[in-house]
Amino acid sequence: MESPPATRKPLSRPVKIALWVAGILIAIPLVAAIFLLTYDWNRARPWLNAKVSEAIERPFAINGNLSVQWEQPSARMRPGERTWRDFIPWPHLRANDVHVGNPANMDQRDMASVRQFDFSLNPFALLAKEIEIPLLRFDTPQVTLERVKDGRANWVFKKQDEPSKWALDIQRVVFSDGTVLYKDALTRADIRADVRSLEGDDKYGVGWKMKGTFRNAPVSGSGKAGAVLSLRQQTTPFPIQGRLEMNRIALRAEGTLTKPTRLAAIDMRLHASGASMARLYELTGVLFPETPAFTTEGHLLGELSSDSKRWTYENFKGKVGSSDIRGKLEYKTGKPRGMLTANVVSERLDFKDLGPLIGADSNESKRKRGVDDVQPTNKLLPVERFKTERWTSVDADVRFAAARIIREKELPISKLSTHLYMKNGVLSLVPLNFKMAGGDLTSTIRLDGSGRAGKNAIKAEAKVAARRLKLNQLFPAIEQMKASIGEVNGDAKLTATGDSVASLMAASNGELKAVVSQGTVSKLLLEQMGLNIGSIVLTKLFGDKTVQINCLATDFNVNRGVAQTQVFVVDTEEALVNVGGAVNLNTEQIDLTVLPRTKGLRIISLRAPIYVRGTFRQPDVSIDKGVLALKAGSALALGAVAPLAALLPLISAGPDKDSPCRALLAQASEKPVAPPPGKPSGVRR
Repeated sequence: MESPPATRKPLSRPVKIALWVAGILIAIPLVAAIFLLTYDWNRARPWLNAKVSEAIERPFAINGNLSVQWEQPSARMRPGERTWRDFIPWPHLRANDVHVGNPANMDQRDMASVRQFDFSLNPFALLAKEIEIPLLRFDTPQVTLERVKDGRANWVFKKQDEPSKWALDIQRVVFSDGTVLYKDALTRADIRADVRSLEGDDKYGVGWKMKGTFRNAPVSGSGKAGAVLSLRQQTTPFPIQGRLEMNRIALRAEGTLTKPTRLAAIDMRLHASGASMARLYELTGVLFPETPAFTTEGHLLGELSSDSKRWTYENFKGKVGSSDIRGKLEYKTGKPRGMLTANVVSERLDFKDLGPLIGADSNESKRKRGVDDVQPTNKLLPVERFKTERWTSVDADVRFAAARIIREKELPISKLSTHLYMKNGVLSLVPLNFKMAGGDLTSTIRLDGSGRAGKNAIKAEAKVAARRLKLNQLFPAIEQMKASIGEVNGDAKLTATGDSVASLMAASNGELKAVVSQGTVSKLLLEQMGLNIGSIVLTKLFGDKTVQINCLATDFNVNRGVAQTQVFVVDTEEALVNVGGAVNLNTEQIDLTVLPRTKGLRIISLRAPIYVRGTFRQPDVSIDKGVLALKAGSALALGAVAPLAALLPLISAGPDKDSPCRALLAQASEKPVAPPPGKPSGVRR
């Protein structure tokens, strides 16, 4: 007889509930997985486009196919380091034909488009409200960065009133061939950069070429960058190199970026060259002086993470014209303007390389550095205008020193040092010092180019002091001066308003004085100046001798560019020479009368007046009685003009109380007082 079947014991209620919960927990991800794998994500595009457009406040559209695939990310971990999470598939999103437009307040066109972009998403990070994307890939991106005249830029997104509770972590970005357009109405930029992938380069994976205009000047360049932009490894250097050419300036750089998402730092080796340092203004917005052709190489560091950016160009060396330079330069952004500090040294300075600073170089040199050749052939003082509209773009604190100066024979200068300040368009040289003719020429110069004196006009003040200048070194081009001894001492003050060296001199007001006491000077030189023909012949036959100077005193009053003699006397043991007249700095005309009076008997003695006339470039020396002027006339003209050319406008020093020129010295030793610019000193023309 068969036994009856066993009766199954019914499940308890708690067990049933547990089974139902387990089934639901298994079913939900299974159904979700089936849904995600089979769902047509293109149906979600309108909703997704609308939500993204609302979030970024500009049009967003996925016009092509949108799909989600599931991939196992275990390849990113070594087998021994994997956990159970590494075997769970991650969603991988791929979208085709994606477009991002401009903000509503700008012209409506694409800001960016991409043929395809795709990325994987870490599902576990979502539990901690973090969107973690290990790799974001773009295929053929097209980007247009645009800024309009009122400063609105399409790359600026609205800041949220409250910080988001979600964090975005994009670890790496990879992109293939693409194009970036940059259009900026403020800097007048219109630049196109083509980006391409590089094959077989261990260091660089992306190359780029650019061409266009910047500040209305042609610009071109090329370079390379790392293949993958790592956004998580913020301390990993991102390699980059490039070259840039613009407005007669060429830059080459190679180095790294750190924290590339924020451009926190730049560390590069920079080589710069060009026709003039002033051309760097269009590229950098930082004011540099006019110079001859230059080349430098140094270490460029950029600290860009904070609101105040800092650029440092350190340990640089190079050449400006024929002169060497080295030093350190630093620029820090700020408001109302940036600050430039520098310490520059030249071991060997060619004096002619300073000419472009004031436009005193040749027209050929001007053409080479990219400015108009405006200097008339009949003018000596530079007429090139200062570009004072740039002076308010930066403040500056610059020290410059030249240990050795290579000069023309006519310039008795050996060293130079200056401390330059620029504040709100006012440039001060405090001081500007020269070692000159065995003595010192010190000056303080203030040039106000802030615009208060008019467009491109400068309100200038100059104070000059000359001490212990040796007579035998003052005019090295004159052979007869080598036998002279004695010293020159003095002071000067001038004021003016103008837009060039020539216009400043033409409008200058002030006083010029000079004194030489109890020295000796070449007899041949003085007798040539006195045109004592017989003595010149005898001196050449029997040799030169020195003549004792009792007193040499000059006092010029400058009124609206006309330097009028108040006192100009040379008293020696053998002659007394008086000079009167004026030098017009506006027309560059000389009108001086020299009255020689010999104290002793000469074979042929001339007491007729000598006239020094003509222009600075072509002075003319003649005598009243039709006597032919000797070649010494050039020495006389040089003696009349050289104090101005050498910046020795006023000299005040004297001998003891028993000096034969005590009365003159008393007048010459008075300290000059320069009137304010625009107010003449009262001396009649």
